[in-house]
Amino acid sequence: MSPSGMRLLVIEDDEDLHRLLVAMLRGEGYQVDGCHDGEEGLYRARNWDYDALVLDVMLPKVDGFELLRRLRQTHQTPVLMLTARDETSDRVNGLDLGADDYLTKPFEKEELLARVRAVVRRGGLAIERVLEFGGVRLDISSMTVEVEGDAVDLTPREFALAELLMRRRGEVISRDFICDHLFDEDVDALSNMLDVYIYKLRQKLGKDFIRTRRGAGYYTE
Repeated sequence: MSPSGMRLLVIEDDEDLHRLLVAMLRGEGYQVDGCHDGEEGLYRARNWDYDALVLDVMLPKVDGFELLRRLRQTHQTPVLMLTARDETSDRVNGLDLGADDYLTKPFEKEELLARVRAVVRRGGLAIERVLEFGGVRLDISSMTVEVEGDAVDLTPREFALAELLMRRRGEVISRDFICDHLFDEDVDALSNMLDVYIYKLRQKLGKDFIRTRRGAGYYTE
């Protein structure tokens, strides 16, 4: 299962592989950011809230091992490491530094996706396949929605927003956090777009489905 609303960071300097990884993960429903060197990757990993990182070992500026060492000083974001070197010492080094899993290039698409799902689960997310709250029922596997037993059509992004709120029921989620999870970075006017999706979701799922904590964010009770 690869639920919508989850955001990944791909740090890979090979242009072709980078494009391939981003396309595969987006094709599974993830929101994906990408960068090509360890310095930028570390900055993003420290300053954005990602559900997992896909991290290459051989990177310019800061290599993957050093990036992971520094990241683990402050963050426990799940990390899947990639390397072209099939050496036991590399795998041991990465795991000792705090990597959650290790995959050697070249790899099959299905193995990569399975390992990403596994490291995300280790982060404590993506456990429930069906979410229910206040008469609203989300089936994550089929991406279907019911309100009081009646089917409701949601766009993929509306579904992602509903899922994000329901997975963190009772938690006030900031606008910045929601935008980071729902939109690619190159989307303009994110704040205005979020207002539109909040409005549409309230229309479809009920005006009390999303509550506003003024100055803080949104939540479901």
